[in-house]
Amino acid sequence: MNAIVTAMIANLHAAPNHTSELIDEVLYGMPVHLLQELDNDWVRVRTAYRYEGYCQRKQLLIDASTTNAWVLNAQHVIGQRFADILQQPNIQSSKIMTLVQGSIVQNIVLDNTVNTQWAAVQLASGEIGYLRQQWLHQKVTENSLAEALFRENVVKTALSYLATPYRWGGKSPLGIDCSGLCSMAYMLNGVTIFRDAKIVAGFPIKKIAFERMQKGDLLFFPGHVAMFIGQTLYVHSSLDGNEVNINSLDEQHPLYRKDLATAISAIGSIF
Repeated sequence: MNAIVTAMIANLHAAPNHTSELIDEVLYGMPVHLLQELDNDWVRVRTAYRYEGYCQRKQLLIDASTTNAWVLNAQHVIGQRFADILQQPNIQSSKIMTLVQGSIVQNIVLDNTVNTQWAAVQLASGEIGYLRQQWLHQKVTENSLAEALFRENVVKTALSYLATPYRWGGKSPLGIDCSGLCSMAYMLNGVTIFRDAKIVAGFPIKKIAFERMQKGDLLFFPGHVAMFIGQTLYVHSSLDGNEVNINSLDEQHPLYRKDLATAISAIGSIF
């Protein structure tokens, strides 16, 4: 990895132009591996979760030593849907930039920071900014929780995106697609799963029997994926519903969707 995303969101395209398909979004502070630099200010990159595509060079800080230090030291994420990074620890201060849930920053301790409501963070540029302390979370790099608690946490994370608009290739509270929702919920809890709506060898999601499905497991449909949250319910980012919402597998439930309930192709779990 030798580059860091320095835009709020770096669009990852299928081809090196703005009109090509948006296949993913890489959030601020996430490291990427530079695969190819093109003549038209586009670069081909591979993300830490092994997804490849094209983004604009200006959205990256390309420096191997800086990136290595960032990966080592930037161990906090934005836990709020949106968070302004301010120049000073007070609400009237000017904004440096806005970051979205899942963005990575470096938490630092300053001698002159006396207001415990605020946290000081360093950005990839080296700038120091401030945000509300409760909006900054320790990054979970590897799951070490017991199964039951992990399941509860991954469902809670997925539900934090409720009502987020559907966006093809999206992965933030500004807009998210079905696999973006599931992959972010797992990533923020220390598990990297495949970015698309299918089970792929080499990633931790494995096919299980329908009868074994529990909270946090994934329901796969043709071209779609959702997360089971218990009591016949699942949360997903639905193109038909145009946002992240909840539906049911029970035909007697008011949130039942027959088109999905009758089209399940697999159940996936890391357990």
